[in-house]
Amino acid sequence: MFDGYDNAYKTETMDGLRVVRVRTYISPNSGVVRRIFDFLSFMFSGYFAAAREPGPDVVISTSPQFFAAVAAWWYARRRRLRYVFELGDLWPASIAAVGAMKANLPLRLLEKLELRMYRDADAVVALTSSFKYNLVSRGIDADKIAVVINGVDIWRYAPKPRDAALAAEAGLAENACVIGYVGTHGMAHALGNVLDAARLLKDRTDIQFLLAGAGAERAALIARAETDGLDNVRFLEPQPKERMPDVWSLCDAALVHLKDTEVFAGVIPSKIFEAMGMGLPIIFAGPAGEGSRIVADADVGLIVPAEQPDALAAACAALADDTGKRRAFAERSLAAAPRYSRQTQARHMMGVLDAAVSGRGWQAAAVDPESGKPT
Repeated sequence: MFDGYDNAYKTETMDGLRVVRVRTYISPNSGVVRRIFDFLSFMFSGYFAAAREPGPDVVISTSPQFFAAVAAWWYARRRRLRYVFELGDLWPASIAAVGAMKANLPLRLLEKLELRMYRDADAVVALTSSFKYNLVSRGIDADKIAVVINGVDIWRYAPKPRDAALAAEAGLAENACVIGYVGTHGMAHALGNVLDAARLLKDRTDIQFLLAGAGAERAALIARAETDGLDNVRFLEPQPKERMPDVWSLCDAALVHLKDTEVFAGVIPSKIFEAMGMGLPIIFAGPAGEGSRIVADADVGLIVPAEQPDALAAACAALADDTGKRRAFAERSLAAAPRYSRQTQARHMMGVLDAAVSGRGWQAAAVDPESGKPT
């Protein structure tokens, strides 16, 4: 419910939490200049909205997007408050990796600001071990960096029959093996490679690809699929979060796909854990790294090199042809999901926040696995 409103801010209560919404300039995820204005507008409006609020015990920022983190860091420094930086992406390195911005003076200045924010933080929460190693190699104190990876709400995601109405909306054949990519269609995901693989499998009427979600590349992907006559590729409009299990129910295998660049070797896409929660086999197509190791260690699917359509097509065909292998991967996938429960990760995160507020610092290695608190 909405609690209040004025010319710039709106407050809302969500699950017992007071949320303050601010007006910003909104731009679609295309065009660097407009996106930067979008980010900067939130940086300023978010900062000034925070300044109107009662002083908190701790300020938490998250990146991406980077300028939201700048607003929180700036606010914490001005108020001399405890500050925790949640690192979800190595920005600005990732925008250079996808070619959205070339290495230049502005990028180097942003990197200097990035390092300053890490150094000023009372604790840094990295979403992958690779991110932690990156920060340590750049001079950040390892003792204040905790690794809390992404997870899944296992109460939300569970195996379920295919949603017939949604399957019809997506144009999926009843007996086809559906290889589903569910998530952002962006520069980091190199989904043109999926269309290349689909072209190699055009004669396989028993295999369909489903691309569900939004992103800067979506319109171009749809146009290319139409131009190339890829009838085995289907696109589904973005769905609300509560319908994501229904979207996953359309898939016989989950596709995790990343651009072939070293930066993304340290990324762990959250869709890995959603697929596990749904009990789906996984095809991981990306740089060898943390994401591929999770899939390999749990033995829940196939791993293929990034941006190699022949290898991706072969993996899709192998799963489509071997229902026994699909079933075995699916069983192990579902069994692995509880290891990545968000409840466990939340306890870990609360341990970091408790340590930051108390001023004890964070010893990332000294963690009670049940409570998530420092020992």
